[in-house]
Amino acid sequence: MGVTIDDIRRAAETIAGTVERTPCRVSRRLSDLTGATVVLKFENLQHTGSFKDRGALVKLNSLSAEERARGVIAVSAGNHAQGVAYHAQQLGIPATIVMPEGTPHVKVRQTESYGANIMQHGDTLDAAAELAESQRTRHDLVFIHPYDDPLIIAGQGTVALEMLAQHPALDTLIVPIGGGGLISGCAIAAKALKPDLRIVGVETELYPSMYQLVHGEPIHCGGQSIAEGIAVKAPGAHTAAVVRELVDDLLLVPEEQIEIAIEHLVVAEKTVVEGAGAAALAAVLADPGRFRGATVGLILTGGNIDTRLLSSILMRGLMRSGRITRMRVEIDDRPGVLAQVAQIIGEGRGNILEVAHQRMFPDVPAKLAELDVVIETRDRVHVRDIETRLRSAGFMVRELVNTPDAV
Repeated sequence: MGVTIDDIRRAAETIAGTVERTPCRVSRRLSDLTGATVVLKFENLQHTGSFKDRGALVKLNSLSAEERARGVIAVSAGNHAQGVAYHAQQLGIPATIVMPEGTPHVKVRQTESYGANIMQHGDTLDAAAELAESQRTRHDLVFIHPYDDPLIIAGQGTVALEMLAQHPALDTLIVPIGGGGLISGCAIAAKALKPDLRIVGVETELYPSMYQLVHGEPIHCGGQSIAEGIAVKAPGAHTAAVVRELVDDLLLVPEEQIEIAIEHLVVAEKTVVEGAGAAALAAVLADPGRFRGATVGLILTGGNIDTRLLSSILMRGLMRSGRITRMRVEIDDRPGVLAQVAQIIGEGRGNILEVAHQRMFPDVPAKLAELDVVIETRDRVHVRDIETRLRSAGFMVRELVNTPDAV
C-alpha cells in the first residue's frame, strides 16, 4: 500500500476549496483543567459533521467515468455514510448506503438528505457489511471502504497536515480509533513532518479491537457504546500495519469518561461532539498526569450526536456534579408537611423541579408518605447542606442519585 506524505499532500490539493480547513485552536479552559496545553481540531464543523468528508471526496474523485456511472455503495454507522452520500451527490454519482438498524436517527436522516439510497440491516456494522457485499455483487457497484483504503487513509491524513501547519508546537497527537483510517493517515503525515511527535490512539473499553490486534490478543468486543462511530470489531489490515509501525501508544477509555468529555466540550467550548469525537479528550481526562505539560492536539472527529442522547448525557452530568439531585424524604401524611419541606429546601436556596408524593404502596406505613423531590443545586456541598437542614428539622432523608458520595 505504502501511503506517503506526498500522497497526503496530493489529497490536500484534491479537497482544497471543497472540504473545510477547520479551526484548530487552544482551549484555555481545558488546558487549565488538565494541566496540558490542549489544542482542539474542530472536525465536527465539516459540512457533514465529521472528518469523513476528507477521505470520501479523495476516493470518489479518483473513480473513472465508468465506475461513476455504475454507482457506489458504502457501509457505515453514519459519518462515512454522510461523507460518501454528500460528495457522491456533488459529483453526480449514485450512492447506496447500508447502515445498522441501531444507527442514530439524526445520521440516517442527514444521509437521506444527500440523496443516497438508504438500507438498514442488522445490529452491527459486520451484519450491515454482509448486505452491502451482496448488493455490491448484484448491482456491480463500487465499494467505498470506510478506512482500509490507501486513498481514504491519505484523505484522513490531511487532518494532521493542517494541524501541524496551524500549531507547529504540537508534541502529542491523540486520535480516536475505529477501523484506523484516521490515525493511520495522521501518523504517516505527522511522523514525516515531525518524527518525534508522539501519536496516541484511543478506543473505547467496549471495542478495543485495534489494541487487541496490535498486542496479539483475541479480539473480544461488544456492547452498547455512545461512541458508535468507533465501535468497530474488525480494524483494517493496512491500518493495523501503520499503527504497529508509527503509533506510540494505545489507550482505552470507559463509557462514563466519554460522557464527561462530551459535557466538558459543551460547557467549556460551546461545541457539540458525538461520542467518538470526545474520545481523545476522554483519554486526557482519564489520566491527566500522562499528558501534563505537553502540547496536545485533540481531534474532535464528529458532531453528529442524537439530540435525545445529548440531552440525556448533559442531564446525567448535572446529576453527577450535584447540580441536580433527587432526594427521598419520609414525612407524616398530614396537611402542611409538604409545604414545610418545600420551605426548608427554599431557605437552603434549592430550586424544586419535580415532586412525587407516594402514599399508596404497601411498604410505606399507612400514616406516613414518601416524598421524592428533584432539586436544582449548586454542587455536592450544597446538596449536603440541604440534607442537613431537613434532618435538623426531624425528617429522614436520603439521596437517590448514584454518585460517589451519595448517602
